[in-house]
Amino acid sequence: MTGPPPTQPEQPPTEALLHEAGFPVDLLTEEQRQVLDELTPQELTLLLDVKSRLDAVGPEVQAHGEIAGGALF
Repeated sequence: MTGPPPTQPEQPPTEALLHEAGFPVDLLTEEQRQVLDELTPQELTLLLDVKSRLDAVGPEVQAHGEIAGGALF
């Protein structure tokens, strides 16, 4: 049986994936958006992984920053 090869589902645009992950893409310049659009799949995966890990420790770091900021300033 022959026919066209099975198609893989299309991945959403990079900007949509970044927005979904919490990146403020709407605040970026057109040049910055173009850089993000040119990321390889591996670079995008790494960026999303780093963002996820930063978010995981965000509240703890933020709480320390507020305490330290109040004590230092």
